[in-house]
Amino acid sequence: MTTTHHAVRETDLPLPGRRQGKVRDIYDVPAADGRPPAVLIIASDRISAFDVVMPDPVPGKGCELTRISTEWFKKVREQNIIKDHLISTRPEDVPGLDLAHYPQCEGRMMLGRAAEVIPVEFVVRGCITGSGWVEYQRDGSVCGITLPEGLQQCQRLEEPIFTPATKAVEGHDENIDFEQACEIAGRDVMEHLREISIRIYSWARDHAAERGIILADTKFEFGWALDADGNRTDELLLIDEILTPDSSRFWPAEDYEIGRDQDSFDKQYVRNYLLTLVNAGDWDKTPPGPSLPDEIIVNTLTRYQEAAHRLFD
Repeated sequence: MTTTHHAVRETDLPLPGRRQGKVRDIYDVPAADGRPPAVLIIASDRISAFDVVMPDPVPGKGCELTRISTEWFKKVREQNIIKDHLISTRPEDVPGLDLAHYPQCEGRMMLGRAAEVIPVEFVVRGCITGSGWVEYQRDGSVCGITLPEGLQQCQRLEEPIFTPATKAVEGHDENIDFEQACEIAGRDVMEHLREISIRIYSWARDHAAERGIILADTKFEFGWALDADGNRTDELLLIDEILTPDSSRFWPAEDYEIGRDQDSFDKQYVRNYLLTLVNAGDWDKTPPGPSLPDEIIVNTLTRYQEAAHRLFD
């Protein structure tokens, strides 16, 4: 395990199938004693921007992400909308780990049912921003959905819209229209999960609004649960992380003003700092990323912590 200032930058556990994303380390937990296969997902303190992992972690960020995600899973379960993959957040529930491995996992792990991932990002937008704003300016539509004329940047939409995207192995996901998504995952599945995605978003948007946060948009992932033999079942699960500042845009309601970029409870703060380096010619958005000043690291963590505090405390 590599640590910087008590941060977990990466993990090294005695489990098979280790793979590493920009933020998370994932391990396989094989089926045993009739228990279906699972995956161990650990949110590290790595932070990425412009598809580049920065050399400096944000200590504690992974714990905040995991806290937010698991709290949302609990609340979505209460709504009885769809089953999810979450089994446990306790290291002692992971077969093959002993006490020496727990510090790499505590507060930042999710043990989840293994699933065959549906290769579509299920994106729901309640405000016109990001790539949706760029597409709207160009085409007057987002992912084939025509929107009213004259919308301003970050304006709320009358009804949330479902705007799927491809799941890119590397680089950026790409927006696609609903028909393209149906070609990938099947029409019945897409129609069902479109309705599920909008229901979860709409409920979470209202929950956040009561706590002074605008949930501008979010993305979900779904998969088919695997059985004890590793075969796909017909049980759909909500998987991965949900409704975190890394998969959503959270804006403080008290500062909201249409027609401009919004302050946010996510890594946009880091992006804005990095853009000053890009504009000065000191970085070109390619690896390796530049070192982050202590002030940027501390203030970034503070934003994640405030989002968690507002949403759940």
